[in-house]
Amino acid sequence: MANKKRNVYEAKPMTEGKRNLIQGLLKEYEIETAEDIQDALRDLLSGTIQDMLESEMNEHLGYDKYERSEENNYRNGTKPKTVRSKYGEFKVNVPQDRKSSFEPQIVPKRKKDISGIEEKIISMYAKGMTTTQISETIEDIYGFEVSEGMVSDITDKLLPRIEEWQNRPLSSVYPIIFIDAVYFSVRDDNIIKKLAAYVVLGINEDGYKEVLHIEIGENESSKYWLGILNALKNRGVQDILILCSDGLNGLKEAIQAAFPNTEHQRCIVHMVRNTLKYVSNKDMKAFAKDLKTIYTAPDEKTGAKRLDEVTEKWKTHYPAAMNKWYDNWDIITPIFKFSAEVRTAFYTTNAIESLNSSYKRLNRQRSVFPSGKSLLKALYLATFESTKKWSMPIRNWGKIRGELAIMFPNRLSN
Repeated sequence: MANKKRNVYEAKPMTEGKRNLIQGLLKEYEIETAEDIQDALRDLLSGTIQDMLESEMNEHLGYDKYERSEENNYRNGTKPKTVRSKYGEFKVNVPQDRKSSFEPQIVPKRKKDISGIEEKIISMYAKGMTTTQISETIEDIYGFEVSEGMVSDITDKLLPRIEEWQNRPLSSVYPIIFIDAVYFSVRDDNIIKKLAAYVVLGINEDGYKEVLHIEIGENESSKYWLGILNALKNRGVQDILILCSDGLNGLKEAIQAAFPNTEHQRCIVHMVRNTLKYVSNKDMKAFAKDLKTIYTAPDEKTGAKRLDEVTEKWKTHYPAAMNKWYDNWDIITPIFKFSAEVRTAFYTTNAIESLNSSYKRLNRQRSVFPSGKSLLKALYLATFESTKKWSMPIRNWGKIRGELAIMFPNRLSN
């Protein structure tokens, strides 16, 4: 594995002025430890901000603190304010004026944090930390208390952004769309429920991945899926060439209603996984090898023949293992239209599996989400963390698009 390049601060040459400043600090603050340095910097920062506030007031009034003036606006005492910084918490006295027209810039009104703490909290939330963990971490690192309620309030500011993102316009055509589900435990009225986060991921005409929609739901049904597909249509999607999914209840019927020309492809990876659930460890490798002969067959006729052969070979030991292959054969067979290279782009859910792995990390951090809203915020942030890396089209997109254009004439842009 290649070593990651780290950002390392390179010290600048030590000047005589710096040496004198350091000596003064050592003498003034009796610095002996790294913690003493932190305390000194906090004290210096508070003093600097206090001086800057006084200077801002001087400029606002047009005269210095102890000068006489004929102006009808003048200083009117100070108001204490607790400020948070990356060096910890400290107090300043904000100057006030008679007309209450002073607007400080260094620490604006109603702002108490100059450390970028909100961005840090949101970043920690995106990595799956709980409000309790975030609160404890902020106190450990920065030396001031951030309540769990404050963490929730800060992350709640994301909700309008999430709503805007969920309703943004989409492209008119998506050659490939994947739908998958990740399950989470969520508390609802003091009852812990298992809820699914349904993720809709599209490959656009340029071959780039896009997360189109995230929905948290309880029950899968044709009506439910039709609502999601119609929501995509209302946001501008007019056509989907291939939709790849696991065996989500009611999805097949909903696709036929919303996008009747769309090819529904069952995810082969999920088919294999579900089949191997019935197989003992000692037979798993051999069984998986036999299954591969089905979905890598050169054509549908050969694939059906191999399906019968695999079923016949294993039916004595695992009589029910292959039933799903027969039940879903109509939505497994679209893969046989394409070359082996192109098949891998859509008969698996590899494109969405990497995204799901980031969602599953949230499960490792939190055994239970306190609400559906908190789960949605975490999913939204995890999505944006993952999609930062999506800077290239999927592999072999030129070849894939070429075959799709032939198989689905006049449905892609020129």
